[in-house]
Order: sequence, then structure tokens, then C-alpha cells
Amino acid sequence: MERPSVAAIVVAAGNSTRMGTNKQLLMLGDRPVIAHTLTAFQNTPAVSEIVLVTRAEDIEALRALAVQYGISKVTAVVAGGVERQDSVANGVAACSNTAAYFAIHDGARPLATPELITAVIDAAIQHGAAAAAVRVKDTVKVADKNGFIVDTPDRATLWNVQTPQVFERSLYITALESARVNGLSVTDDCRLAEAAGYPVLLVEGSYANLKITTPEDIRIAEGWL
Repeated sequence: MERPSVAAIVVAAGNSTRMGTNKQLLMLGDRPVIAHTLTAFQNTPAVSEIVLVTRAEDIEALRALAVQYGISKVTAVVAGGVERQDSVANGVAACSNTAAYFAIHDGARPLATPELITAVIDAAIQHGAAAAAVRVKDTVKVADKNGFIVDTPDRATLWNVQTPQVFERSLYITALESARVNGLSVTDDCRLAEAAGYPVLLVEGSYANLKITTPEDIRIAEGWL
């Protein structure tokens, strides 16, 4: 049975405020962060195309980078929007009409593996929507506005969600439109699906699949490499 076509939308359009420089282009080992990310999707047979969403001023540089590192699946490099949600929508618009699923991933998560990407894709094909996530290690407290504990959720029910997050095409487009109509702005694509009433399956991810946000994260990522 032929697998449905999957388009990866790699979102690398943030301002890297906490890093102080474009974190996508920072060196991690022998190549920039974003090159690691793109290589993982390049090496995932289930992914047929990659749309890279970045800042307008970085489009040409990232096109050249994709060529330099042999990322032949990149079919488009497009400018992001004001919010992450807008950036993903721009990526969706640039995907081919044959893409049956969208695999949305943070450009600053360079250590996702083809095995993890494939596992999330397979779960989404079965359930409509799926996301990588890891179980929370620490006890989590809910506090009031003064900092006093008001609740302790059961840690067994808590997960830190990651990317990739994979959605069936019509499900995601419907969720995007619903968010637009209702004025909902989110930083997590699962939240779009949840708000539209779609269940999302969590797939056990990896603690190595960290997001590069601060200079310390580069050193941690180097350790995982």
C-alpha cells in the first residue's frame, strides 16, 4: 500500500531574542543548527518535500545553505509572518497540492531523528494528528498570583510537547481557519487542533530533541551529539 505524501514545514522565522543572534545559523558540530534539522527530514523516506519558513532577509542565505548541504527535498523557502501561527500558514500555502499530511517542526530542534519523525508521521496517519512529547521529570506545581502553591497535578499525566507535530491536511487547514475566525493565536500547533475539537496523540519523543533557545542549549546539544 502506497504511503500518503508528507510535506515537512520547518519553521525558522523567529527573532532569536534570547540568543542575541540568529540561532538557526549557529554552528553545532560541523554544520549550522538548521542544516542538522533539514538533514533529518532529508533522510526520512516518508517525507517527500520540505518547505522552509524563515525571515525575509534570510531567504537567500538559507536557499544557498540547503544546496550546500545537499538538502534536495527543499521545494520552497518562504517568508514567515508576524506570529508563528502565521509563519506555519505561509508554509502550508507553499506546499504542493498532493501533500496529504503536514509535518510541522521547529527549525531550532536540530536533533530530531528520522526514526522519531517517522514514528510521529505513522501515528498521524492512523489517528489524524500526532506530536512528539516527553514525560515531565519534575513535580509540577500550580501557583497563585502571589507564588503560593494551589495545586499539584499528577505527574503521570504531564508531558512536555515537542515537534514534529503531524496533521492530516484538511484537519489542519480547518483548524487554522477556525483559529482565524475565533481570533485564537497560539504558539503550539496541537493547540490549534485541540481548539477545533480534534484529538492529538502524543508519541514518546526524546529528551535529546531539545529546542535551541539560549547559548547554554548549544552546549547541551553538542553533548548529545
